[in-house]
Amino acid sequence: MISSTRWSGAWRRASARNAAAVVTLAIGAAAPALAAPPGFTERFADVNGTRLHYSIGGKGSPVILLHGFAQTGHMWDPLLPKLVSRHTVVVPDLRGAGGSAKPETGYDKKNMAVDIHELVRSLGLGHVSVVGHDIGLMVAYAYAAQFPQETDRVVLMDAFLPGIGPWQNVWLLRDLWHFHFYGKTPLALVTGRERTYLEHFWNDFAADPQHSVSEADRQLYAAAFAQPGAVAAGFEYFRNFERDAKDFAAMGTTTLAMPMLVLTGEKASGAFLIDQARLVASDVKGVVVPGSGHWLIDEAPEKVIPELVAFLDAAPGTPGAVALNP
Repeated sequence: MISSTRWSGAWRRASARNAAAVVTLAIGAAAPALAAPPGFTERFADVNGTRLHYSIGGKGSPVILLHGFAQTGHMWDPLLPKLVSRHTVVVPDLRGAGGSAKPETGYDKKNMAVDIHELVRSLGLGHVSVVGHDIGLMVAYAYAAQFPQETDRVVLMDAFLPGIGPWQNVWLLRDLWHFHFYGKTPLALVTGRERTYLEHFWNDFAADPQHSVSEADRQLYAAAFAQPGAVAAGFEYFRNFERDAKDFAAMGTTTLAMPMLVLTGEKASGAFLIDQARLVASDVKGVVVPGSGHWLIDEAPEKVIPELVAFLDAAPGTPGAVALNP
């Protein structure tokens, strides 16, 4: 069994401190301009009944980078310069986030993985490596489980897999109340207070709120989350966890054979996700990043980016290696 004690203790932050730290973004403020990163082209694609915004750049073996909740594809910008010389890199905004469409339905992770698969096929990329953080890791797992013959490598970064092992130990934690915070009343409470809501995640899930998501990025993500339909879409990511659990439990009966890297924060999910990954995949390298909370790229880029680059640069067929944190 995987204990929930470490997760609960690591992710708990004092509500009084969080309330004092909140800085509300005025709803009338101009949204920060978001241009494609240097060397990347910004595009849109109509796939699986929705419209995805994405950026693409680089050359070589394809890598797909999937962001999580409270962020957009912009979160991967620090990693991109390290990948473009050897990889064609595709950075989508997930359904419901950033510049992508925000339909009312379709937020189960199995379907969201189909969004990404159709995008990959539309680009003619064939075999890909898929990297996901937070909600993005759930989509990445669903992608690999549904399309294993087209998936070379998988990276899962700090959250959990619904339906795998004792997943409800996390899903039902009191401190992770946002998993059950959706519907008309929560929508009314958050609308117009998007930044206030998101501050909870950026502050409380970091090892140190002062070394979490930057102020410039907070403004960008809050403006994106204030777009029509974005709050409701964000809630749908969580509302679908029960459906995801059923889907993932079925997917998990087939063990994934491709190399898998699991990166987690010592002050966030710890070994929980690594242990889950070992229940569904045979070649898992697990790394608990010392001193980091949930926002791995933002909190510990000097540790996380080299791990990602080394794993993604490895020759096809190279094993994921023995876990560093057994």
